Amino acid sequence: MPFLETANSDRSSLRLKSQMDLHHRRRFLTQAGGGFGALALSAMSPNPNLAEAGVGELSSHQPWFHPNRARVKRIIWLFMHGGPSHVDLFDPKPDLARLAGKSVPESFGAFKTRRKVSENPLLGPIKPFRPHGESGLQVSEFLPEIAGHADDLCVIRSMHGDSVNHPQSVYQMNTGSILMGRPSVGSWVAYGLGSENENLPAFVVLPDPAGGLKGGPPAWGNGFLPASYQGVTMRGGERPILHLDPPPGFTRQQQQRALAITELLNRQHLASRGDDELAARIDAYELAFRMQASAPDLVDISQESEATLRMYGVDRKETRDYGQRCLLARRMIERGVRFVQVYSGDTNGWDAHKDVLGNHTTLCQATDQPVAALLKDLKQRGLWEDTLVIWGGEFGRMPMSESGTGRDHNPWGYSLWLAGGGVKRGFTHGTTDAIGLRAQENPVHIRNFHATLLHLLGIDHEALAYYHNGLDERLIGPTADVKIVPEILA
Repeated sequence: MPFLETANSDRSSLRLKSQMDLHHRRRFLTQAGGGFGALALSAMSPNPNLAEAGVGELSSHQPWFHPNRARVKRIIWLFMHGGPSHVDLFDPKPDLARLAGKSVPESFGAFKTRRKVSENPLLGPIKPFRPHGESGLQVSEFLPEIAGHADDLCVIRSMHGDSVNHPQSVYQMNTGSILMGRPSVGSWVAYGLGSENENLPAFVVLPDPAGGLKGGPPAWGNGFLPASYQGVTMRGGERPILHLDPPPGFTRQQQQRALAITELLNRQHLASRGDDELAARIDAYELAFRMQASAPDLVDISQESEATLRMYGVDRKETRDYGQRCLLARRMIERGVRFVQVYSGDTNGWDAHKDVLGNHTTLCQATDQPVAALLKDLKQRGLWEDTLVIWGGEFGRMPMSESGTGRDHNPWGYSLWLAGGGVKRGFTHGTTDAIGLRAQENPVHIRNFHATLLHLLGIDHEALAYYHNGLDERLIGPTADVKIVPEILA
């Protein structure tokens, strides 16, 4: 390895330094102006690793952050990929049960989709709903463990979006736009607040190990933001991040020296260019090196007690995978990761076109206990009040049947819930119509939902912007008609 031999040789290192000094002298006058400009630019740009600054000092760096308004410090988003059925889980519809087997009443008007399911008969709720807790919040028998936390849930029953297709809806829920290539919510949060731990990324994604996501990795991409803000995918085991370990025989000391020389050359090049992507690449190298020591410990759940592992269902085949990932999410936010997404569902996931009962039985059994355990664990570890948990998919499902026992996509009215700091407990907001077809009272568009998430983090959704191609781009898009949802705030 000639590069390393040069790095390890004192004589060669001195010669390299001398050559670089000469190079600097010759180019000093031509680079000085650009160098001072780059320094000014870096002073104005947000630092992606603000661990030492601490949350309380971020306001001096980020004009969009208001620490006195922040209700939470971090978010765990439990993303149910494929579209869970709101009318079978969190939105009870007595009229849907009463009209099961009949056509959609004419009073609901024409409603056509690509499959013309409006011509199909209505399908009643698959399982009964029961009131739970002091709030009496109704939850389906599909989710008995989550139902035990009914008094902790803030259920929005009037969500709606703009696309009937999976990829576009996944993008919209994750990035605010149905188009691919926009920064994800997690990337915006990482850009807006930075990391609480300099050895770990601000935004981590735990994908379903079964693989597949309709829309793919752009769902957690950085879009036009610098690359250092994209979601870092992790998994359990000895190698939480693939391709992070050095090659065999390559010692940590050798790697440090190689990275030091690489950084020196990169910084020299950066001073003449002021390139955000190059700066992000340098930051990524440095973070990757620090994570080699931190990440294995982070995912080592053997450090947890037997009682904790059982609580998350790690001891049971049905719940082991999702239980491990919910436990990892708690370990991550405990160590300073600011935004964690935990996906449930492979390429099809909750997409119950043919058999809602079979599909949702399998996925509810896999996720119900781990999600309930996460809520309980956050409370007992003192993380509840400054952590926000989100549960939901990219859309809901139709009240009409498909293939007799399934349901088609429904982005026009569906449910998701929040729990933890900053939101009301045992509370429902908004309604769909009598059969769960469209959002009716207090509809909440995805843009307003995103604005509310930023508000809970102490971020002004209008001020959080990034200059790109001549425009101040925002997560919420154009600010007209975008507002937070104050009714759900505690």
